[in-house]
Amino acid sequence: MSDKAKIEELAAEFSETKKSFDLKSKKTKLLEIEAKTTDPNLWDDQENARKVMQEFGDLKNEIEEIEKLEEDVKTVRELASFDKVGDELDKEIGKISKKMEKLKISSFLSGKYDIKSAIVGIHAGQGGTEAMDWASMLYRMYLKYCERKDWKTETLDLQSGEEAGIKSVIFKVEGRFAYGYLKGEAGTHRLVRQSPFNADKLRQTSFALVEVLPELSETDLPDIEIKDDDLDWQFFRSSGQGGQNVQKVSTAVRLTHKPTGVVVTSQTERYQEQNRKYAMDHLRAKLWLKRQAEEKAEKKQIKGEYRPASWGTQIRSYVLHPYKMVKDLRTEVESSDPESVLGGDLDKFIEAELKLGNSR
Repeated sequence: MSDKAKIEELAAEFSETKKSFDLKSKKTKLLEIEAKTTDPNLWDDQENARKVMQEFGDLKNEIEEIEKLEEDVKTVRELASFDKVGDELDKEIGKISKKMEKLKISSFLSGKYDIKSAIVGIHAGQGGTEAMDWASMLYRMYLKYCERKDWKTETLDLQSGEEAGIKSVIFKVEGRFAYGYLKGEAGTHRLVRQSPFNADKLRQTSFALVEVLPELSETDLPDIEIKDDDLDWQFFRSSGQGGQNVQKVSTAVRLTHKPTGVVVTSQTERYQEQNRKYAMDHLRAKLWLKRQAEEKAEKKQIKGEYRPASWGTQIRSYVLHPYKMVKDLRTEVESSDPESVLGGDLDKFIEAELKLGNSR
């Protein structure tokens, strides 16, 4: 294919992808958020103010990236009209192709709550110390991935293992489209390796369950009413890290929703009020997930908005011995560099699942 043909193909592809972003409505939304940023009372609620500023910055960057790519496409079309710019033109086409691929991946994030921040849970399976160590490895992997995406993470609850690793951890990921990108990670993750916990270094298989929920506010779920009388609040001293104040004062929270039996905990913050808020956010997301499961059972069909995270849904296998391989069982995507994957290099796995989900 000639360079001019490649450019025209890119231009057509960009034009089609751009439609899915509805720039006009995004710019209107940006003006609305910008008006909020000028409110003199905005910083009375610092957490809300931070979210508003983050949303403004993320949306502004998204619009600018699309407009910049549009300019790049125009520029490369002009370059193609000149003679003897072959190498330079090839480089520009390559750069634009990579940007286009990134834009297309973003266009797949069209679920109702994809734009939201995420609440992620990792739970060790059966297998004692081995499984708890595997859960901690996954925790580090996701923290590294979030760091690469410039997303902020905050641990809400962490139950350490007796000897090593963690029994379970709940953490929040703040970032635009964090839920959209991470929701496909829900399911069982399997590790095969030589055990570092016994002298014989026998081959060991361990499992951990990953749950991913969107962070939802009351306005997101107007039809899910949480009555005060249905809540059982318990307060206790944190068993984790967090300084002397956390250890001496009953700042940790355990919240039970009596009608459904759903229980959530939050214990990493220094102040009880903050832990109460995080517990309510987590409960709201859990009730949403329960609603999705009920609707799925009734309708037998929900696309994109609900993906069960159960021990029966193994999604990825990580083999460190006798050979090295990470394989996604849904997309067939593989990597022979598990160290890199466990270091947070998850893009090709997550993007492949987004493409697969879009084609379903």
